[in-house]
Amino acid sequence: MTLLGRTLGAAALCIAATTAQAQDFYKMGTLAPGGTIYTITAGFAQAVSRHVPDVEVQVNASGSAAQHMLAAARGELDFFMSSTILYHHMSNGTAMYAKIENAPELAQELRGIFNFPVGAWHALVYADSGIDSFDDITGKTVFLGPPSGGATAFTQAIVEGATSLKAEEDFEVAKMGFEAAQQGFQDRRIDVLIFPSLVPGAYVQQLALTNDLKLLSLKPEDFDKPGVQKAMSAPGRSREVIAPGDYEGALANDGEVLTVGAWIGVGARTALDEDLVYQATRAFWENIADLHEQGPAFRSITPESGLREINMPLHPGALRYYEELGLDIPAAGRG
Repeated sequence: MTLLGRTLGAAALCIAATTAQAQDFYKMGTLAPGGTIYTITAGFAQAVSRHVPDVEVQVNASGSAAQHMLAAARGELDFFMSSTILYHHMSNGTAMYAKIENAPELAQELRGIFNFPVGAWHALVYADSGIDSFDDITGKTVFLGPPSGGATAFTQAIVEGATSLKAEEDFEVAKMGFEAAQQGFQDRRIDVLIFPSLVPGAYVQQLALTNDLKLLSLKPEDFDKPGVQKAMSAPGRSREVIAPGDYEGALANDGEVLTVGAWIGVGARTALDEDLVYQATRAFWENIADLHEQGPAFRSITPESGLREINMPLHPGALRYYEELGLDIPAAGRG
């Protein structure tokens, strides 16, 4: 098991073990263990379960963010991993929500607590693979992300926009969860592993100890291509740079890696008690040091960064907490 796996496993055990006497149970949906998203969202659940009296948050770490947001809107989840782009589509009844007639009404049942960066997209290959750029992925097996995820659609749009290569026509798509994809990459059954991670990513650091790896970089001119520009115009998208020193020479990259990033978050169903969400928000931020101890990459997660790229109205409980801190609340956060 990787270092990240042991860390995540310990976090999951803590969530279950530290709140055995809790009286009120709440459900949270997030992605499966294996990266930044789980670490942060499970860290939120752990903080609430530990520090809000008589409350336990049970984590359902399966499915996609699109499914979790629908479940929360329908009252089946209390907390959920949110997504700026998915909220945009739900509010407008577009993309994956186009066939759900009441999608805009369901979006009104969702409120935000905080946002965080998914991190920079890492396109990881073995240094001896002969793959030196995204143009070299023809005929290769590429992991774009878990099936049906909004992030996966974004990754595919960036790759196709930059190269004009089509998924399943010009290259094979590995359709599996992140944990299975990690193993497939380590077994060399997957040629390109694309995933978001805060920098430096623990998985990359661990694997680079015994393997020669490198990251594929977008070219500056790729960002001027219509397909890439369209993908980047969606809410919560950012242009990112991975510097040579970020991995301290562990990767076979000589210069900067140009890539993309995105912002997602944690939300609550609108009808959830205001005081509960206030207490949950406060518990998370007052104990953020626990998350920061997971690694240097997590130290960028702060109350100030938690309000970046907000396009979902904040839950009244979360809004009250940020107002008490005296933070500048984006207009979209006020609804």
